[in-house]
Amino acid sequence: MNISYSWLMSMVPGLESSSEEISEHLAARGAPVQAMELVGAGLEDLIVVRVESVRRHPNADRLSLCDVDRGGEILQVVCGAPVIEEGGYYPFAGVGVSLPDGVRLKKVKIRGEYSNGMLCSEREIGLGRDQSGIMRLPNDLTVGQPLVEALGLNDIRMDV
Repeated sequence: MNISYSWLMSMVPGLESSSEEISEHLAARGAPVQAMELVGAGLEDLIVVRVESVRRHPNADRLSLCDVDRGGEILQVVCGAPVIEEGGYYPFAGVGVSLPDGVRLKKVKIRGEYSNGMLCSEREIGLGRDQSGIMRLPNDLTVGQPLVEALGLNDIRMDV
C-alpha cells in the first residue's frame, strides 16, 4: 500500500516525526515500509513558464516558435506540439537540465532557429503516459516556480 508522507502528517495533528522515524514505528508494529521514494525525483530543475507568443517556424510546417517567460527572462523555444496556446502555463526544462530519462538538454538549432529548452509532455517528465501534447498547467501558478512545488510533488511515497 502506498502512503503519502504529507498526507499522513496532515491526518495526524501534532505528528512531528521524520519519514524515517515513521518507517521504523510502522515496522515495529508489523507494517514494514518496503521502500520510500521522493515523488518529484528528477524534476527538481523544471519550472513553470507562461507562453507569451506562438508563431509558425519559418522553415518547418509542423513546428512553432514560442516565446516563454521563465520569470523575468523571455526565451525562444522550438515546439512540435500543435496544442500550445498563448497565455498558457507549461512545464519547462531549460538548457543544462536533465530529464528523468537521462537526456540532458542543450541549446540547439532546429531548422535554422534556436531552441533554449523544451516545453514538456507528461510522459517526458514521468508524470503520465500522455505524449500527445504538452502538459497544460493551471493558470493560477507562478511563473518561474519550481514544478515540484507547483504540483505538490515535494512529498515522499511510502510503500507499506
